[in-house]
Amino acid sequence: MSVQAYILIQTEVGKASSVAKAVSAISGVTIAEGVTGPYDVIMRAESPSMEDFGRAILSKVQAVPGITRTLTCPVTSH
Repeated sequence: MSVQAYILIQTEVGKASSVAKAVSAISGVTIAEGVTGPYDVIMRAESPSMEDFGRAILSKVQAVPGITRTLTCPVTSH
């Protein structure tokens, strides 16, 4: 079963567009868009396992310049 999650991203002022573009290029990211509100970018990603998710996606997202904070929200399936 694959792991899917939304990641809410806060960025430095004026960096939302460049952050959205950078994270959308990461393998496993299905969508990344700039939004208004308490977060600046919302992205969705999927991976074969939680271990892969952390190693292949989260670590790369957190390395993107301009990101100040992230919140990962795993998607539950019924």
